[in-house]
Amino acid sequence: MTTATVTKHASATVRSRPRERRRYAQLVGTLVMSAVALVYLMPFVIQVATTFKTDPQAAASPLGLVPDPLSLASYRQLFSGSEGVAFPTWLGNSVFIAVVVTAGRVFFDSLAGYALARLRFRGRGLLTVLLISVMAVPGVVLMIPKFLVVQYLGIYDTYTAMIVPLLVDAVGVFVMKQFFESVPREIEEAARVDGAGILRTYWSVVLPMARPALITLTILSFQGSWNEFTHFVVTAQSADHATLTTGLAQFVSGGLGSGTQYPLKLTAALLATIPVAIVFFVFQRHFVRGGNAGALKE
Repeated sequence: MTTATVTKHASATVRSRPRERRRYAQLVGTLVMSAVALVYLMPFVIQVATTFKTDPQAAASPLGLVPDPLSLASYRQLFSGSEGVAFPTWLGNSVFIAVVVTAGRVFFDSLAGYALARLRFRGRGLLTVLLISVMAVPGVVLMIPKFLVVQYLGIYDTYTAMIVPLLVDAVGVFVMKQFFESVPREIEEAARVDGAGILRTYWSVVLPMARPALITLTILSFQGSWNEFTHFVVTAQSADHATLTTGLAQFVSGGLGSGTQYPLKLTAALLATIPVAIVFFVFQRHFVRGGNAGALKE
């Protein structure tokens, strides 16, 4: 073997070492991330498995992942309204309120965001400061003022009190304002040259371009209204107006049943998370689409 051959072989060996180290590091990283993901998924897997257990089996083997025997009793109890659990009523109220609030927030937040981003009027800067200030106020601080207002207006324990205060959200207005400010003004100026007014420009030109922001707002609004708890606690008290969050809180605390009832409670919690997961997975692909690409034409 010549000296040149030895040198070439040594150089190849030296170059292969960094690649081997990178592969080893990637393998270790993959194993670590898989272990972390498994730790996070285990409670959810245990929850799903427990929903198919009986009460004695769940008490005897709370961490067991294989129900034996497989039971659908908890699902039947929930939808039949037995055990004092008005799950169909809770579900219906949550769906109705979430749909109405989401539609209202998407419309009103986008309208207010466009006004703050594009219209020039006295007090616009002050409104923006107040908007940011409202975002910094914890929701729990507003519980007593909300209660006093709905009592004064005579709408306590009604759908009106549960829905109307949630129709506009400071975070949603801010998100839409920031997006509209990123839209090139040339597009709106071209629309006005063609004779479009402010509302026509907003509705027909700018709003279709805001699809990514609108989808983000839709997901946040639906998730927020679906998971809302404190607002419903101070605006309604009757069983007919209970939502999934308030109903489940009362049920889990033991006010509506006896014993542990782990399968029934975990089944109700599992079903309460499914709509939010569906909305997210249906709309998540739209985050990487849309935008302003191609909006400004020469």
